[in-house]
Amino acid sequence: MRQPMAVAGTEAVEALEVHRPLPAREWVVSLLVFALAWELASLFFPPYAVPGWARIGSRLLALRADFVAVTVVRVFGALGLSFLLGVGGAVIFYRWQVLERYVMPLVKLLMAVPVVCWILFAVLWFRGTEARIAFVLVVVCAPIFLIDVLDGMRGVGREWREMLLSFRPTSFQFFTKLILPATLPVILTSWKINLSLAIRVVTMAELVGATSGIGYGLVVAQELFSVADVFAWTVVLVLILLALQAGVTGIERRVLRWRD
Repeated sequence: MRQPMAVAGTEAVEALEVHRPLPAREWVVSLLVFALAWELASLFFPPYAVPGWARIGSRLLALRADFVAVTVVRVFGALGLSFLLGVGGAVIFYRWQVLERYVMPLVKLLMAVPVVCWILFAVLWFRGTEARIAFVLVVVCAPIFLIDVLDGMRGVGREWREMLLSFRPTSFQFFTKLILPATLPVILTSWKINLSLAIRVVTMAELVGATSGIGYGLVVAQELFSVADVFAWTVVLVLILLALQAGVTGIERRVLRWRD
């Protein structure tokens, strides 16, 4: 009996190791290999096509920090509004399923519209740049929050709901003591997804009509035919996303310590 249990324990440990994040050493090795390959390519291609890391680094230091700050503020503002709308809609649909049956097809229809179409609609419907960008981000990210949070609420086990209902809680207590805490892992995962999506969408929205932000910086770089500037802005976008994802992951580890 001990041998099968030992094998099962070994398989469980191996399964846990598969889901662990990559160690820092492997990240460093992967990035160094990519950096070396890019530097070698810069020796065989002209500088305007594949600039070296020295040139990219100089352009990176010359980028406007206020453009980065504007883009980050736009992302957080729009994601905050999207989150409120998504959670509010999920709570309403959870309470009134009849309303969900009529409105959810429209939500899925919104999700089927490409981002480029929403950007064009925003240009035609709104005058202000900030209103255009906020509209595009909200209409893209809010439905994801809504569907994820609603699925998380529906995923709460029946035995847990019946156990809490046996204490005769109020509707507010039922949501705050069981539904929302049980949905928190799904909410944090939805934030990770929407952060990645919002960074890409806000850059596309800033490409059209904006006079500030990383997207506008990419437009200027394209007009100057500067691959080094484009690569530098790309590095900034990746660093912003990694920093935001790390922040959400830190919050997740702190508030979900009970999962360990």
